[in-house]
Amino acid sequence: MPAKPRLLLVEDTPSILRLYHEVLKKLDVDLVDADTGARALALLQNEVPDAVLLDLELPDTNGVEILRSIQKRGLACAVIVVTAHGSVKVAVEAMREGAYDFIVKPFAPDRLRITVRNALDRRRLERLAAASDIARNGVFCGLLGASLPMRAVYNVIESTARSRATVFITGESGTGKELCAQALHQLSPRRDGPFVAVNCGAIPKELMESEMFGHVKGAFTGAAMTREGAIARSRGGTLFLDEICEMDLLLQVKLLRVLQSGEFTKVGGSDIERADVRYVCATNRDPWEEVQAGRFREDLYYRLHVVPCAMPPLREREGDVLLLARHFLRLYAKEEGKAFTDFDPDAVATLSRYPWPGNIRELQNVLRNVVLFNDGTTVTAAMLSRLDAPAPRVASRVSAYAPPAVVAAVAPGSAATTAAGTIKPLWQVEKEAIEAALAVCDGNVPRAAALLEVNPSTIYRRKAEWDKARLASPA
Repeated sequence: MPAKPRLLLVEDTPSILRLYHEVLKKLDVDLVDADTGARALALLQNEVPDAVLLDLELPDTNGVEILRSIQKRGLACAVIVVTAHGSVKVAVEAMREGAYDFIVKPFAPDRLRITVRNALDRRRLERLAAASDIARNGVFCGLLGASLPMRAVYNVIESTARSRATVFITGESGTGKELCAQALHQLSPRRDGPFVAVNCGAIPKELMESEMFGHVKGAFTGAAMTREGAIARSRGGTLFLDEICEMDLLLQVKLLRVLQSGEFTKVGGSDIERADVRYVCATNRDPWEEVQAGRFREDLYYRLHVVPCAMPPLREREGDVLLLARHFLRLYAKEEGKAFTDFDPDAVATLSRYPWPGNIRELQNVLRNVVLFNDGTTVTAAMLSRLDAPAPRVASRVSAYAPPAVVAAVAPGSAATTAAGTIKPLWQVEKEAIEAALAVCDGNVPRAAALLEVNPSTIYRRKAEWDKARLASPA
């Protein structure tokens, strides 16, 4: 069931507020009261209403200043100005500042009711127009896709962007989780503040506390100067914690304390600072499974997992593959000075039937290679032959920094040979190496791929092949 429209009533006279409630109750809307300009601005900071009924003469400010603030921040709400000091000059000024309509006190109840209804109808039509644009162009705030799964994501973003509720984004690697977080920021009242992204899996745990909270000069060896952390840098904006399930348990405790108190201190410091931050988190794992496995705190999970948002894998986004492929093809062709504009029917069929285990990131890599190593105006199926060919085998060389378990899986004389000295098939060596890497990395495919020095899509493809073979084999 759709949520009721929300109407903010900015009026300092209690009797008029009661009149508003009596007249507008027939419209079936949620009414929120603000008797001062400061209260109105605070409410607008937390959630943007569909319309605002704005008195110009307030005890602490002029209503025109609130109107200007709404327009400056680009808040999507219709503003109806109400004043007892009506004049052509005031009306013209209010309309110039972006007011939807203008009412002079005293007014007839029907005049107020009709004006508010018209303003709400306008907002509804604007939303329908935006939905139509998505259906036609597949573009939503930096995200591309017109499929039903993506429309569900857009609905979550639109419904929660205006609040301060923490959004927990889940999805496979390469599905666009950070773009989703950026869209939440861009549509929020905090859009003018900073958007700070922290990859919790890419920063060593020894440095992660300083990265999050900052440090004072001399806090540890190498701390030559005081440094602001991610929480301080995102003050007034949004902090995106990517791969949150990779965060060390001790640091999870400290983050929980910040979420509960809204305060933190720098490493080595004693001054308490306020954390005016909207949090958005993401992971490519199942967060509840991480809780059950003891790798993620349950209390932190409930603090962060307020609004779940699942980014669908590319294979489940019917029709979006070609939309994205055409976008990236034209983008890369322009960057490389090539003439490619579209795909032939066989190429379209190849793109559509491929499962894209590496999701959008893999699609980008494929099309980048097509543009770099081919010429013409139309991409053919032959140019996409790598999608039909067997996946390349994993190299036997492992990074010098790989854990011993991974090195042992591909070491000559151990993994590659049986006890009788017979050489193992290459696919079996590859499988054991990948499984060993995944075991060391707790199932984190991108990290395992980095240790094995292969693309994550290679591991995803191999796992899919093994699962298919296991299901096809007799019990």
